[in-house]
Amino acid sequence: MTLRIRPMDWNVLLFFIPAGAVLAVAPGPNNLLAVNHGARYGLNRALMAGLGRLLAFTLMIAITAVGLGAALATSEVAFQVIKWGGAAYLAYLGIRTFLAKSEAVDEATVGKQATLFRQMRSEFIVAAGNPKAILIFTAFFPQFIKPDLPFVSQFFVLGVVFLIMEFFALGLYAAAGKQVARLIRTSKGMKWMNRVSGSALFSAGVALAVSK
Repeated sequence: MTLRIRPMDWNVLLFFIPAGAVLAVAPGPNNLLAVNHGARYGLNRALMAGLGRLLAFTLMIAITAVGLGAALATSEVAFQVIKWGGAAYLAYLGIRTFLAKSEAVDEATVGKQATLFRQMRSEFIVAAGNPKAILIFTAFFPQFIKPDLPFVSQFFVLGVVFLIMEFFALGLYAAAGKQVARLIRTSKGMKWMNRVSGSALFSAGVALAVSK
């Protein structure tokens, strides 16, 4: 007789999905960045740029799964380095967006304002520079782990489900940004969009810097 080992208790997903969805759609630095990318470059470009965020989260999940995430979460020095690095980059993005050249949005100019690599890099750095993401994977995920089942397989399933929810959240915020851009296609409208987005990103950086 073959012994079958369950990878996880699938009923746990009934509780994990709604809780994880709330975390994924909650306003945060990456979602603010998705709004900005959606407004300036369109939905498809924003979704592709968001792959940088998913890559960062995938690496964080893998690191946590092998136990290093818990070590980082309890290391004050590592936590502060990630925190201040992420805060500084958010403030830099905010200032750059605030001062960005304002042009009327049309299909001919979309995609010419910045390279896809730069946008993906921004998504990656913002995600990787947010120490709260590490705490989500080290403190939130374990709440749904059954000790009598394989740890790695459970963490893998939860990670994949969370990444899918993050992608849908990315799409929602990018689509919202695109809708806003449709209302303000003039250069004056985009100027205000840059001011609001830049201020929001800079404020997120300040909030991250002063958070404990």
